[in-house]
Amino acid sequence: MSTPVVFDAATRLYPGSTVPAVDRLDLAVAPGEFLALVGPSGCGKSTSLRMLAGLEDVSSGSIRIGDRDVTHLRPKDRDIAMVFQNYALYPHLTVGENMGFALKIAGVSKAEISARVADAARILDLERYLDRKPKALSGGQRQRVAMGRAIVREPQVFLMDEPLSNLDAKLRVSTRTEIASLQRRLGITTVYVTHDQVEAMTMGDRVAVLKDGVLQQVAAPLDLYDRPANVFVAGFIGSPAMNLGTFPVEGGEALVAEARLPLPRATTAALTTGEVVLGFRPEALERVAAGTAGAFAAEVLVVEELGSEAFLYGSIAATLQNPQLVAKVEPRSVPPKGSVVHFRIDPQRLHAFSPVTGEALPTA
Repeated sequence: MSTPVVFDAATRLYPGSTVPAVDRLDLAVAPGEFLALVGPSGCGKSTSLRMLAGLEDVSSGSIRIGDRDVTHLRPKDRDIAMVFQNYALYPHLTVGENMGFALKIAGVSKAEISARVADAARILDLERYLDRKPKALSGGQRQRVAMGRAIVREPQVFLMDEPLSNLDAKLRVSTRTEIASLQRRLGITTVYVTHDQVEAMTMGDRVAVLKDGVLQQVAAPLDLYDRPANVFVAGFIGSPAMNLGTFPVEGGEALVAEARLPLPRATTAALTTGEVVLGFRPEALERVAAGTAGAFAAEVLVVEELGSEAFLYGSIAATLQNPQLVAKVEPRSVPPKGSVVHFRIDPQRLHAFSPVTGEALPTA
């Protein structure tokens, strides 16, 4: 039976600090869910995980695992298992001994330990390495041993703190697939911390985005991508990032370089200034002929050709937060550097935000 996890206004204020590292976090993780916590360095994601693990004190609020309030319980009494970015394996023990060490300390019988280690090794494809020492393994294999050590404990909750950050790029992709599929099979509630939004989006059932200790939005990956709650989430989620800029508004239209972009009535009605922050993804830009209604020109600076897709980085009006415009273009007919191309924004894929609060504005 999988177990829910609930943060109820959980706050962590370090001694001597006036700004909480985690500020009134309200977050419910469903039984068996894989929840990814993501955000830039210092946003409070690892602190939140460590509060759940009992490695950081909760200054106010509470944390529950199942029907138990664990706010002030010791880590060993919380029935959780952690996987860290450094594998923390004992170098003098074999793989099998590393995986079964916590059970041995807990007084579990040798037969039970052997059975659980064998099961975990089979799941993780580690059976042929059980008698080897960690130094004889690759980084990805060591990470699987660390996963195995967590699995054999049969915890109520898995906690993972950037477990793939020490792996090379190719291995990260394959290992994240292994972890996600493993979690689906085991059905154990999992909270996974990463700074890599692609990792969060590809692994999580839902993704929680934090900034400066405050939860910005929690939603399914596609919902975050399609319906960001504010400018921060819009700019953080997606690779390449969403184009964001502050543009003047005249007569219900936004002035994007030389183009006039009609805004929905609901958007203009919600504006309190003569400007609007607009966001549009690279794939929301359509390459069109010069003179097309609603089109604007961009000078091609760089083109990233990736085989199956290509991204153009161009220069337009200085109203973009990032001075470069990013557009997804046809990979078999990329324009040369230095040329001028024209784009039109798909109005159905336009995001509008308040220039005052940064919050999303209604578009319908």
